[in-house]
Amino acid sequence: MAEAAESPGDPATASPKPLMRDLKAVGKKFMHVLYPRKSNTLLRDWDLWGPLILCVTLALMLQQGSADNEKDGGPQFAEVFVIIWFGAVTITLNSKLLGGNISFFQSLCVLGYCILPLTVAMLVCRLVLLADSGPINFMVRLFVVIVMFAWSVIASTAFLADSQPPNRKALAVYPVFLFYFVISWMILTFTPK
Repeated sequence: MAEAAESPGDPATASPKPLMRDLKAVGKKFMHVLYPRKSNTLLRDWDLWGPLILCVTLALMLQQGSADNEKDGGPQFAEVFVIIWFGAVTITLNSKLLGGNISFFQSLCVLGYCILPLTVAMLVCRLVLLADSGPINFMVRLFVVIVMFAWSVIASTAFLADSQPPNRKALAVYPVFLFYFVISWMILTFTPK
């Protein structure tokens, strides 16, 4: 009887369910990246919410300080945003041109979600930079960035490698390596003013 009282068009009852469903799907994809294993879940149920959240978060953390200081030498929000999305689109086109059997948005989804370890690296680096700068500080940041870079490459290749012809996997993985290397370099060279 209570179910009949709730109308399907009632925004109070219909709104939270799709939102929670989407949040759970994004959370599951984050878990797939944190524990990379060969699975089609990330490819089958693609979305761009997680990559958008990660890209915006990373771009905001790479922002150099106050908005009134335009000549601080660091990457601006739009530059980071464009580098990440242009890189992901370029890798996706490369994958398609090499004969990959993955859709455009599936590839963008995987590449975007696999930025999660690098976003964590940026968070750790910002926390480490709160301490005095010095060689130990740099070594800690270098270690964190290298580990998270490797994690991003391994996670993305676990999902993307099977979509490529066997004789062209190296050609598909190399741009992925470069993409995450550029992002890692931006994180490692970040210094707040």
